Amino acid sequence: MSDNKIRSTPSKNNLRKPVVLMSMGAQERKGHDYQVMTHKYIQPLVEFSGCMPVLVPTCCGIEDLERYLDMADGVYLTGAGSNIDPALYGQENETPNKGQDRDRDLFDLPLVRAAIARGLPIFGICRGMQEINVALGGDIYQKVYAEPGFNDHRENPDDPVEVQYAASHSVRPVAGSWFAELMGKDEIQVNSLHGQAIRNLGKGLEVLATAEDGLIEAIHAPSLSPFLFAVQWHPEWQAAKNPDSIKIFQAFGEACHRRVASRNSRQAA
Repeated sequence: MSDNKIRSTPSKNNLRKPVVLMSMGAQERKGHDYQVMTHKYIQPLVEFSGCMPVLVPTCCGIEDLERYLDMADGVYLTGAGSNIDPALYGQENETPNKGQDRDRDLFDLPLVRAAIARGLPIFGICRGMQEINVALGGDIYQKVYAEPGFNDHRENPDDPVEVQYAASHSVRPVAGSWFAELMGKDEIQVNSLHGQAIRNLGKGLEVLATAEDGLIEAIHAPSLSPFLFAVQWHPEWQAAKNPDSIKIFQAFGEACHRRVASRNSRQAA
């Protein structure tokens, strides 16, 4: 195993790997409906978080949500090509040509609230961060690029994927925060591939990092959860080549491993 991979992977104490739920999204291909998850999100969870992913379909409703959570030691909400239905945060749809995935919306929003109630570690990326915010009563800028004072954070659709996911702007962690300590520097370089972003924060959420234009780029909820963390950029992209991304996935993995250890202690008591 690489020296960069998670240090808390079970060894001497023989703890099992944490089980992490990853909710899938809808995709239509040649007349067939699929539930999908992109490989790039799975790989760093396995390599650097030391966790075992369980892919959860969102097309069947929430009847079995609590049973999924019974087996979980963490929840990982990824990005996707779809936007959250604005009706779920009290707005009219300003981007009708952009795809939506209401099944995922109606699964992930209660998933966030139920995971918080159980004290499970939660990590969100891009759409996942926005889901956390909406689940807790916040709302979204539907067109950041049209908002005065903000930059255009979208990728160029004509660029090759390597250019789209290249670092494009800086993010500044909140001084004195655990995230600033984790990064070990005042500023990091991130990619940017989103047209929407957090507007008003949901209840209990706090800003952990902002972009140069002041846009919220990372959040946490210390009053709600021992580990709830989400970012607007894409640390999963070629994570093995990015020390900052590795630290992020390690931090989530360590929180999930602590959850396993805590569960074992309660069972042994």
